[in-house]
Amino acid sequence: MSVLVDDDLWSAVGDPTRRRMLDLLLSDGSGTATSLSEHLPVTRQAVAKHLAVLDRVGLVHATTAGREKQFRVDQAQLARAVTQLADVGAAWDRRLQRIKRIAETIQRGTDTTDETGKNE
Repeated sequence: MSVLVDDDLWSAVGDPTRRRMLDLLLSDGSGTATSLSEHLPVTRQAVAKHLAVLDRVGLVHATTAGREKQFRVDQAQLARAVTQLADVGAAWDRRLQRIKRIAETIQRGTDTTDETGKNE
């Protein structure tokens, strides 16, 4: 079974600074590049660039508030990302279970032979 993954979306959330920004936006409801930069170890300009990436993949949306843009998390796109992560995790769990069964089968086969390779 193949799991469809939005590479642009995962590239965007793959960055720890962007994940922290999403956390801040979720906890505060919204934020500007300036307000977010006060909580992050990067400049306001770097925050603005990260927000542009998140906006491009639809994880945040901006509205103009005076001279700055106010950003909010798009709940539907975030839910899509969470669903994709769960699907990828489930696919890997299935793969690892198959590998475990193969390893156990191999182990059972070696348990019945002695050091010379002959069955005991």
